[in-house]
Amino acid sequence: MTRVAAVDCGTNSIRLLVADVHPGTGELVDLDRRMTIVRLGQGVDRTGRLAPEALQRTFAACREYAEIIKEHGAERLRFVATSASRDAENRDAFVRGVLDVLGVEPEVITGDQEAEFSFTGATRELKGRDDLAKPYLVVDIGGGSTEFVVGEDHVRAARSVDVGCVRMTERHLVRDGKVSDPPTEQQIAAMRADIEAALDLAEQSVPLGEARTLVGLAGSVTTVSAIAQELPAYDSARIHHSRISRERVREITEWLLRSTHAERAAIPSMHPGRVDVIGAGALVLLAIMERIGAEEVVVSEHDILDGIAFKVAEEAEWGRSGF
Repeated sequence: MTRVAAVDCGTNSIRLLVADVHPGTGELVDLDRRMTIVRLGQGVDRTGRLAPEALQRTFAACREYAEIIKEHGAERLRFVATSASRDAENRDAFVRGVLDVLGVEPEVITGDQEAEFSFTGATRELKGRDDLAKPYLVVDIGGGSTEFVVGEDHVRAARSVDVGCVRMTERHLVRDGKVSDPPTEQQIAAMRADIEAALDLAEQSVPLGEARTLVGLAGSVTTVSAIAQELPAYDSARIHHSRISRERVREITEWLLRSTHAERAAIPSMHPGRVDVIGAGALVLLAIMERIGAEEVVVSEHDILDGIAFKVAEEAEWGRSGF
């Protein structure tokens, strides 16, 4: 087993996984897995730049993570940054700040690389499951983008499109600096049209209709699962590999888009940082399920973080073998 650390910094959240990994067997044992909402992508769709306060929130989380990584004695660390930092004009400030705190340079990966990591993390432990037909369609609904990956044991086709819960909220649901509470029918319709256009783009590269099992990743999907199960608190063990029907996703999405901030905040499994963006995230999931005719979504807590951890462990093993 190799002890590794993986950090995934997205548009809405930054997450850490410290784990013992056996690259040969695919075994991964969590030592610490956590998430911090930092909203790195705050306003980036409008300004093209990372806001100073967003950078400071992100660096504060990095300092906390540095202590955890040190306590566990991880042999290797890999820091991957996704949508918001890809798009920003001032991403050099982000790179310098992370390097100062964690001692590694963040890799600002492409959407295709992001998809590869997500697919590996989500599907490695599904091998041998007779109840889940291949090919898989893995969808990772992030803050700024959504990744679509179709494959069996390996990625066959992938595409990243610029629809995510934060980007859709800021683009369609914000008026006069505030999130509409609740949004109007016109706002919802405009957001839905944007999502449908993005699905059209995804279908140019990825055969979405060939999927036999839909696997959903990231906070919007896992939160919908927690709501569907009426959990008294967020419970990763009960969320991981839960199955949510399309009709239940539709019911939840419609309620979220009719609800007020206070009503969403009162949901016991709701992270405070998702209260204003969960409606948009749920709508992305529903639109995908309707487009491909999926009767259900299999929810995975294992995603890009696990894929990064597997890759780091494999590279460590190659290094020890002299390759």
